[in-house]
Amino acid sequence: MDNFGYYVAGLILLIVGFLVMKKVASCMIKTVVTLVLVAVLVAVYYLYLR
Repeated sequence: MDNFGYYVAGLILLIVGFLVMKKVASCMIKTVVTLVLVAVLVAVYYLYLR
């Protein structure tokens, strides 16, 4: 239950990123932003949840 906040933040980050990319971005920008979001989630996992 301690890590629930991190999971919620990650989920919100993914949803907001998806909605923004769906509205405004081209395919190349979508790929870059998706990779950045995945990198941020991996960093949060290794720095805080491990």
